[in-house]
Amino acid sequence: MKNIYYYQIPLGNIAICEEEGLITNLFMEEEISITKEEFQLLETEEIRKTYYQLKEYFAGKRKQFHLPLNPQGTSFQKKVWDELLKIPYGEVVTYKEIAERIGKKGAHRAVGNANHHNPIPIIIPCHRVVMSNQKLGGYAFGTEKKNILLCLEKNSQNQEGTK
Repeated sequence: MKNIYYYQIPLGNIAICEEEGLITNLFMEEEISITKEEFQLLETEEIRKTYYQLKEYFAGKRKQFHLPLNPQGTSFQKKVWDELLKIPYGEVVTYKEIAERIGKKGAHRAVGNANHHNPIPIIIPCHRVVMSNQKLGGYAFGTEKKNILLCLEKNSQNQEGTK
């Protein structure tokens, strides 16, 4: 059974899920439609660690997450998500670039679909992927939240550059 616990972050209320010591999901409040049979309300050490790393991220003090992840998806989705983890903090790439990096040239729409189904957003940084024309494109939590995350990273980098 998966464990779940709820927290408040700058984007709103979230639920972090863990199973057998691995983070499996991060839900925003509007997504949380979970039955009690699916999850047990329990703040585990890994869930707490995830929350603290998210707090550091939103404070501009964390550029990378160091967490044990276990996102569930197809082999293609997992390949995309693994590639997303390689995108440096504060940088953006296009859906097309991700498709090319995983050896699936022309599969940019499928990459977008995999991003949309990313079960651990923010930590697996699908917000760092934009359209070829540099427009934001979609985001499971909404483009407003995607923009907030991109601005947070950009501003954090700019502050480092002025120190």
